[in-house]
Amino acid sequence: MVLFSPKSRGRRAPISVILAAMLVALSLLLAACGGGSGGGTTTGGTTSNALPCSSAANSSAPTPTPIPSVPALKAPTGLITPGTLTVGSDTTYPPQEFIDTTTGKATGFDVDLITEMAKRLGLKANVKTANFDTILDDLSAKRYDVVISAISINSDRLQKADFVPYFQSGESLIVEKGNPKDIKCVPNLCGLKVGVQSGTVELDDLNAGDKACKAAGKPGINLTVLKDQTAVIQLLANRRVDATYQDSPVTDYYIKQNPGQFDIGGTVVNTVPEGIAVRKKDSSMLNAMQAAFHTVKADGTYDSLFTKWQLNASQKIGS
Repeated sequence: MVLFSPKSRGRRAPISVILAAMLVALSLLLAACGGGSGGGTTTGGTTSNALPCSSAANSSAPTPTPIPSVPALKAPTGLITPGTLTVGSDTTYPPQEFIDTTTGKATGFDVDLITEMAKRLGLKANVKTANFDTILDDLSAKRYDVVISAISINSDRLQKADFVPYFQSGESLIVEKGNPKDIKCVPNLCGLKVGVQSGTVELDDLNAGDKACKAAGKPGINLTVLKDQTAVIQLLANRRVDATYQDSPVTDYYIKQNPGQFDIGGTVVNTVPEGIAVRKKDSSMLNAMQAAFHTVKADGTYDSLFTKWQLNASQKIGS
């Protein structure tokens, strides 16, 4: 409908024409605001969820540009893959690092911790399964940006990498339920069969214990050395060894996972810090890891992970 004659352009329209226009506009407005009882308008058999009139008035307003989240900490330089923290870990050492059989992905206390630390740096953590025997050499060869793998800090390892301490761990023995052979310490292992993971400080201790047994005129320790800690525990479950020797959190984990099957032999010994390994002279990465760890401790994330993985509070750094 033509509301205004071309002749009226530039001039005031007659009152009758204005009233007619107002009535038409009002009827169109009422039709637009009306609808079925469902609150929408029907077109071609489908119902569209029309915005209420009060919102429709603002529908043409520009959408504000979201403010991007800015990492609170400075990301390290020289990453293998930009935006990603590539992490090496021997994922056979629960509860600190292992493969979730349901998802096929790495999980555990160490995995959660390094993932949270990476987030504080604006990075995504990519945890790769590594060989513990060569894990620090592989870090030096830049196959990983960092390594987190329940690595006890000692003088030999400090020659290969710098460390950010994050955990306190000792060593302990797992024995058959009831401890029928009364095993309480390494000197009790002379003449017995013991399982241990390769590349560990526990293997070093057992080798030293074997020499001590022989020096004392006793039978040596019969060692079975495997690369997979779970396979080591399976030796004991199958009664192929009399004991296994590993970090104390691992002992606690397997005893909890297998109630009525295992006991701890003796007490925890040789408590030392474990550390996140960084390449020598990589000050950018070392500073970033130190800052990120401080942040997750300060905001409560560190404590919450101890609760999640049911770890002993005495194993916290700074506890």
